[in-house]
Amino acid sequence: MSKNPYTLVIGGVFALFIAMSIGRFAYTPILPYMQKEAGFTTQFAGFLASSNYAGYLIGAIIASIVPLKRNRAIYLRFSIIISILLTLLMGLTYSHTSWMIWRFLSGIMSAFVFVLASSLILDQLAKQRKLGWVGVMYGGVGLGIFVSGLLVPILIETFNYEGAWIGLALVASVLAIIVFSTVTEDKTIHSSGETLVPVKTFKAPKWLPWLLASYGLEGLGYIVTGTFIVAIADQTPAFSGNATNVWVLVGLAAIPSCVVWAYFGHRFGYMLSLMILLIIQSIGIALPALSDSSLSFYLSAVLFGATFMGVTTLATAFARNKNPLNSAKTIAIMTTIYALGQMIGPSVAGILTTETESYTWALLGASAFVMIGAFFLLPLVKQERIEQEHDVHQTN
Repeated sequence: MSKNPYTLVIGGVFALFIAMSIGRFAYTPILPYMQKEAGFTTQFAGFLASSNYAGYLIGAIIASIVPLKRNRAIYLRFSIIISILLTLLMGLTYSHTSWMIWRFLSGIMSAFVFVLASSLILDQLAKQRKLGWVGVMYGGVGLGIFVSGLLVPILIETFNYEGAWIGLALVASVLAIIVFSTVTEDKTIHSSGETLVPVKTFKAPKWLPWLLASYGLEGLGYIVTGTFIVAIADQTPAFSGNATNVWVLVGLAAIPSCVVWAYFGHRFGYMLSLMILLIIQSIGIALPALSDSSLSFYLSAVLFGATFMGVTTLATAFARNKNPLNSAKTIAIMTTIYALGQMIGPSVAGILTTETESYTWALLGASAFVMIGAFFLLPLVKQERIEQEHDVHQTN
């Protein structure tokens, strides 16, 4: 079993790199090249993205129903292997229907990996009083986005968009070896005297609906930028074919963001930090709709990259602290609502963009949803502040 929290976190970094940055988000930098070479519309691009997020939704629902307290490491390995194979298939097939199926199944695997890796590693870090390291693990998504953003143009220049998918699948295969050797089950967690709450007796705590509302709106809003930012930049004269630079910047900003937001959450409160984060992200999403200058896109990329994984860091850490005996169940429910928003966002944005021949209203609408999500957290901010004051009084 993995006793060293540092090697455990490294394994978590690469698990999310494989399933999220490649299996899920590699579509973003490859999309404009696929559109040019395969000749499909923005509306279909939205549907193709939504098929992946529909799969993510199904995967999250399955994870919320099936008890995930034991053998999580085995399920994690299986999910990673299937995720890599599905990425490979994107470069080996040409049918639109096949792409829809591969992206759907890839979404299911991404959800499995996220829920399994998060709950498995969070439980072990919590036991070792190293929960602050969760920010490093979620930084793996930013690292993967940064690396894939650099690799995609190089692979496409030599091997076209098919080679980009195949090349990223090969990179993921190498990283999988690290994951399999570092992320293992700690069976002592189940025999340490904790009373595990059976899944069927799970009752939603009072704070959860507020968090779910905010988390769902975030999923609906952020994913518009997460899906189309490179395609939007590619249509802007300022970039002259270098639109993937925007995605590289997203990844670069995302790498340290989880650690930074984890610190702010611990220092100032998870919900206050999350509310501020969502307001910042809302501004970043709206910027390309307000100006098509390269500065506007770069600033949007930085604000987006610096926040979108911080949401997950703060929300899951808060939920795990509030409900430690059912971390997998709680995270799976949150991921389900998040995925529901993600599934809706790209399709609506694709249809709206096709009808208006502009991304402006899609971006402004996404920004508005994220801003509304921020204000759903106000009751939790107040509750958390009261609890912190109570803890201070007890300490004194």
